[in-house]
Order: sequence, then structure tokens, then C-alpha cells
Amino acid sequence: MASDIATTTTPPTGFGARVKQVGPGLLAAATGVGAGDLVATMVAGARFGTVLLWAAVLGAALKLALGEGVGRWNLASGATLLDGWRRLGYWATVFFGIYIVIWGFVYGATAMSAVGLPLNALFGGLSVRYWAMIAGVVGLVLVWAQRYHVFEKFMTVLVLIKFVSVVSIAFLVSPDLGELANGLVPRLPEGSLIYVLGLIGGVGGTITMAAYGYWMIAKGWKGTGWLATMRLDNAIGYIMTAIFVIAMLIVGAEILLGQDLTESDTGLLTLGTELGARYGEWARILFLVGFLAVTSTSLLGTWNGVSLLFTDWTRTIRLPHGAKARIGASADSPGAAAASVTSTGYQAAAAEKSLPFRAYLLWLTLPPMALLFFDRPFTLTLVYGVMGAAFMPFLGVTLILLLNSKLVTPEGRSGWLSNIMLTAASALFFVLLVMDLVNRFG
Repeated sequence: MASDIATTTTPPTGFGARVKQVGPGLLAAATGVGAGDLVATMVAGARFGTVLLWAAVLGAALKLALGEGVGRWNLASGATLLDGWRRLGYWATVFFGIYIVIWGFVYGATAMSAVGLPLNALFGGLSVRYWAMIAGVVGLVLVWAQRYHVFEKFMTVLVLIKFVSVVSIAFLVSPDLGELANGLVPRLPEGSLIYVLGLIGGVGGTITMAAYGYWMIAKGWKGTGWLATMRLDNAIGYIMTAIFVIAMLIVGAEILLGQDLTESDTGLLTLGTELGARYGEWARILFLVGFLAVTSTSLLGTWNGVSLLFTDWTRTIRLPHGAKARIGASADSPGAAAASVTSTGYQAAAAEKSLPFRAYLLWLTLPPMALLFFDRPFTLTLVYGVMGAAFMPFLGVTLILLLNSKLVTPEGRSGWLSNIMLTAASALFFVLLVMDLVNRFG
């Protein structure tokens, strides 16, 4: 990836110049929206119409705050998020190490089966299981061979395909604008709380949010001069994702309202069939292409981003105890801390060619194929959703601790708005985790 890192270290000035740098935030937001989020959004629309639209907007705002926190930590500390967790103590590093190994095994099967569903619906010939295996191997090969800027361009094309397809279908079904506006008023119809939390949690990312900083490093962003660019990049990513989720909610409400769907149902394919019956085969194909783009961005983004996280974890877990103090030296001299991390820490140029990166790629792809023989793709998706919910409170709480410490420069520390948003996100995702556990296993 060395040849792909931006050579220009001067932060851009002006809106137009900053827009040209947009990329990492779009990848982070798009990677986090997968089949499980589409299912939850579709079911919420089918059961409650657009009454819960406000929850999707709130979810986007909370995820935007978390994404901004991840980016701000990287730019204002000169260290990676894994360095920050190591600074908090071994408990955070050990928790994340155990989590990422278990999560990768479950998510590998989830992501592959999610891509297999639209491939099977579009092309047939093979069962979902074998399409899923093909998708996993193709993802492995592409990420193994790619470099960041090629990866960013390819993912951006997929993001545009999924955005245009689903938003076009939302316009096609002609929603009532008055009802849409009414959906922005917070309300909780009877039995809707779990769906509200699902909508809030489903706007763009779980563990993949932590990969944002590594994509910024690959882009060449270093120092607090990039804060304005990072915030614009992050905002564009989550605003686009919020529009996408709202469009999916509209489609579910207009096409499937009143149908008794469950989150274990292959309702996305049912939705495609309904669209085909109403508007013609082209509408079904358009939706399935968008569905395929959604699941493909989720798979490829995770294969790359979480493998980078694992690679950095293998570095930080080996740091001697004294390294913790060196990173912490950023209290009053963040420049010195950044130099320390650069000299002994994460090396972006070597990460994608490293043994840990490629080992985790294989871990995401090959062992999870055994789970595909359960023939329950959406069950896997829901298990992944529970694990994702477990990560979000951890991310929120650790960001609060790190961004209010002297490990970051004064201009990078959290103000009252950031602290309120991060605290609200941590609390809501903890509630979502508890309700998920009670709902599924209680």
C-alpha cells in the first residue's frame, strides 16, 4: 500500500478541495450496512409504516458522532485506536482480541451467505450456500491483491450502485410526503421499541467503524489540520447511509405494509418479487442489484478493514508495558507522541502484506464456510447483529475516556456536544444489547 498513500500532507482548504478527499468515511458507513440491517428496516416498515422514520435519523446522528470520534482520535493523538485501547489497559486489548476472533468466525458466514442470496436470485444454478462460498473466495482474492486507492474507487462504485438503486425504488413507490414528515416526530407505537432500537443500531456500522482510522492513514491524513476534512468526509458517508436506510424503510412500508414478516424470513427476496409483480421484472432486478451491492460492500469492506484491525491488534498486544507511557507522552507534546507511534507503531505501508492481515483474511473466509451448511443464512445474520451490539457500547465508552484525556491535543478533545452524543450512543447501544439478548434467548 506504500505507493498508494497520498503524497500531499498539506490539508485541503475550501469545501471543494475537501470534497475531493472524501472516501474513508463513505467506506466506513457503507461497510456497516448489510443484509441484517436491510431486513430489520424492511420489517419495521412493513409493521409500522414510516412512523419510525425518526429512529433512522437518530441512528445516523449517533453513528456520525461515533465515526467522528474515531477519526478525531487518530488525527489528534497521532496513534491508532488499538494504541488507545492499549493505553487504557490490557483489559481493553484482551477484550477486543477475544471479540474479533469470535466475531470474525460468525460474520464470515453471515457476509458470504448475504451475498449468496441475491446471486442465487439473479442467476440461479447453484444453491445459496455455494454462491456464498464463491463470494467469499472472490472477496479473499480481491482484498489479498488490492491496494487502498484501487479499493476505495471500487467500493465507491458499489456504494453509488446500491444508493441509486434503492433510492430510485423509493421514488418509484411514490410515498406520501405528509406521512414521511409525520414520521420525523418521535413516537413509540405499541410493540415498536425493539424495532426502534434496531433502526438506530442499523445505520452504518459496528466493529467496522473502528477501521475508519486505518483508511484515513492509508489516505495520508495526519494531524489536526485534517479535522475539517475528516468531519466532512464522515458526514457525507452517514448522510448518504441515512438516506439509504430511509429509502429502504419507505419501500418496506409501501410494498409490504401489513404483511406478517419476521426477521428470520427471507423477506428481501419477497420484496423483490412484490416489486416485480407491481412494476415489472426490471424493478425486481434493480432491487436485487442494489441488494447485491449492499452485501458486497459489507463483505469487501470488512475483509479489508477488520483484517487491518486484527493486524494492528497483533502489534499492540506485543508492546512492552513501557510503550504505554511513550504513547501517553502526548499529554503536552502530541507531536512527540506521534513520532513515537510512527517509529515503533502501526506501519500502513506494510499492513496489507503482513502475515496477520492475510491470516485473518483466511479466518474470515475458510472456517466459516462450515456454518453455511446450516442453511439458515438470516439466523447467522441475527447472531452477527447481537455480536455487533456488544461492540458498540465498548466503542462509545472507550472513545469518551480517550477523547477527554490528555492523550489528544486540546483542539482534538471532546466538547459538551460530543460527550452528550457519545454518552447517548453508549447508553442506547447497551440497551439494544440487553434487549437483543432477552428477545432472542430469554
